[in-house]
Amino acid sequence: MTTVQTMLRIGVAARPALALACAVIAAAGAPGCASKPDLVAPEVLMSPYDAALGETLWAVAPLANESGVGTVDVLAVCDAIVGKVTEAEGLAAVPMNRTIAAMRSLSMPAVRSPAEARMLAEALGVDGVIVGSITAYDPYNPPTIGLTLALYTRPPSPAIDLGPSEDPRTLRSAPTEPDLPRTTFTGAPSSVVIEHLPGINHAVQMNVRRYAQGRHRQDSALGWERYLASMELYTDFAAHWVVRRLLEEERLRLARTGGGRIGLSR
Repeated sequence: MTTVQTMLRIGVAARPALALACAVIAAAGAPGCASKPDLVAPEVLMSPYDAALGETLWAVAPLANESGVGTVDVLAVCDAIVGKVTEAEGLAAVPMNRTIAAMRSLSMPAVRSPAEARMLAEALGVDGVIVGSITAYDPYNPPTIGLTLALYTRPPSPAIDLGPSEDPRTLRSAPTEPDLPRTTFTGAPSSVVIEHLPGINHAVQMNVRRYAQGRHRQDSALGWERYLASMELYTDFAAHWVVRRLLEEERLRLARTGGGRIGLSR
């Protein structure tokens, strides 16, 4: 038998194995058999306040629509902001329907002054109230939204002087709560954030892309750009961005004043 014939026979015998190997490779590349993409942790917002004192509770007043667009779903934008405050570690937010109910009980159609923000905070028993407006709104791809938020908070409560002989453990069995000092809201907002977020801007798109990490399927058709194709998703990003900026401003304020908390109302 010649060498050529031997090689031909080996080639014929190897064809089934080669076909099987090709089938396995093709199946691995098929969408149904492809391995799932690795999970990526999304960016998490963190409260700047002292965690040892418990969660801080905020409320979001209905925003004023100053965008010039009558079709803006203001409550949807407010709900998105409430959701992002609630997602932040160490923060909680009052649901919008509860805030609106409190405003109705106060005959308050809108929060237009620091005094009204203080009244609403007292009625809700919260530590901070976010008021503001929608300054721009364009739902078409690439979308645009503008938001101005002001946070009114209580100043730090003064320390409780228990006296040299007072044992804090005796307070646990006291029949009534101790008379704790209570602070009121100041006239000026603690922090203010003004953001204009045009989706066509590349810097904004980079922030959208970072926000989308861990919040969408990496193998989806649009990928992170789905947040530019849907005004609902873009509003979700914008709410995250303004709450993030508000927390950054609060962190800087506390660093300047040397404080680590706001007065807790609960």
